[in-house]
Amino acid sequence: MRRLFWLSVGAGAGVYATHRVKRRVERVARSLSPEGVAMRAVATGKGTGERLRHFAADVRTEMRAREEELREAVRMDQAPPDAEVPGYRGSPPRRVLKARYTIIDDDKDGH
Repeated sequence: MRRLFWLSVGAGAGVYATHRVKRRVERVARSLSPEGVAMRAVATGKGTGERLRHFAADVRTEMRAREEELREAVRMDQAPPDAEVPGYRGSPPRRVLKARYTIIDDDKDGH
């Protein structure tokens, strides 16, 4: 009786495993068929287009922000906010530009 039980369990496990492997092989074969490859390419193309649109929008937003930082830096360079400090002695004042956090010495211009 024990042998019959384990024979049944083994046969059932074998049938189940064979069935699962067969389904997996069919699924892989379907995905590698020309139709499956075409469907996957179309789905990937749709997602890629959407991601590219989001990327382009992000680039434009950051480009505008960076351009505004640069314009602010140029305005600061043309009319330094701390150029007219009455009674200031010592080394010339230094400015920090927000655009790149670079310290610029006014002394380099020869003024």
